[in-house]
Amino acid sequence: MDIGDFVKLELENTTYSGTVMPSLSEDTVVIKMKSGYNVGLDKKKIKNIEILESGDKPKYGLPPLNLEKNPKLKNISILSTGGTVASRVDYKTGAVHPAFTADDLIRAVPELMDVANIKGKVILNILSENMLPKYWAMTAEAIKEEIENGAEGIVIAHGTDTMHYTASALSFMVNSEVPIILVGAQRSSDRPSSDAALNIISAVKAATEPIKGVYVLMHGETGDTVCHLHEGTKVRKLHSSRRDAFKSVNETPIAEINPFTKKVTYLRDVKSQDKSKIKEIVLNTNLEEKVALIKVYPGIDSEILKFYVDKGYKGIILEGTGLGHTPETFFEGIDYANENNVLVAMTTQTINGRVNMNVYSNGRELQAKGVIPCEDMLSEVAFVKLMHLLGNYEFKEAKELMSKNIAGEINESINLEC
Repeated sequence: MDIGDFVKLELENTTYSGTVMPSLSEDTVVIKMKSGYNVGLDKKKIKNIEILESGDKPKYGLPPLNLEKNPKLKNISILSTGGTVASRVDYKTGAVHPAFTADDLIRAVPELMDVANIKGKVILNILSENMLPKYWAMTAEAIKEEIENGAEGIVIAHGTDTMHYTASALSFMVNSEVPIILVGAQRSSDRPSSDAALNIISAVKAATEPIKGVYVLMHGETGDTVCHLHEGTKVRKLHSSRRDAFKSVNETPIAEINPFTKKVTYLRDVKSQDKSKIKEIVLNTNLEEKVALIKVYPGIDSEILKFYVDKGYKGIILEGTGLGHTPETFFEGIDYANENNVLVAMTTQTINGRVNMNVYSNGRELQAKGVIPCEDMLSEVAFVKLMHLLGNYEFKEAKELMSKNIAGEINESINLEC
């Protein structure tokens, strides 16, 4: 048997059928089953092999599509940082390949031709968990280049695990009249339940809308009826595997998009773009990377906070309990941070709701020690915001701006205690 062959493998008590995939080990056979999942089998345990269908070898270097631009459609640039959403399946081998060029994207999702004129470009090819602050700045620079070259909307293909961090960072870094839509996929393109194609179709549609700002687009429910457009500083991944893992927190989504009809239904007011300034973009990519995010837990020791201070960290975000509390065992560490001009700010680990450090004596004492309440900001957003503030402002001004709304990160109009 060879890569691409469809085979039946008999073990002692089980039979597997699927397409033979490349394997990193000479002792293992990897096959892709019809469910889309891969399984690795020890060659020594295989009792019998039956080749049901010989597979053609994968073909590369496909000829260009030579597509002409449609003057009635907007020009959208899709920038890939990695992840599974911008990928195509080689149906001969079952392998998934990155879809970096416009031709690749259209071969993978031909429906895009009816939505916009597509340009594809790779800026990174990394796993989402390997995203670094310097890559946020690199992404912002790539956005600027595409807009100055005529892009009327930007879609960023991104792995889902850290996508909400990148969306927050770009919200603070980029000031533009062009919509910037981050999109990912919870299920890869080789799985029958993949959400990749519908997400990217809806993201490109959102990028053609006359709005501005940074957004995240993902499935709005577990089926395929609707995708949701979320504000970049108000969204979080709330499930490890569901297709509707991303939810707006302390806010409603901006809009819902039907991926089949391409109908966009706005659910609240949006920031409208000024078309006369469509090519204007201002970046501020300065970040203070010596910022930490610490989850508070019962009995947490002040030595943890002292460790970060001694390591030269300039800011600490605490993910406190309830309305924004820490145990008294942590007070000494907070005093130590203050003595060393380290900015300490408080969020809540409850996800929904807002910090209110005026209700209980613990919260009031923390404020007296200089801890800044972060209102209804998500911990991840507060973390990125503090990096931005300390990278651009003096300590005193950064402290004042921490609790002020800059990029939609604070919901000032709703009483979230109800």
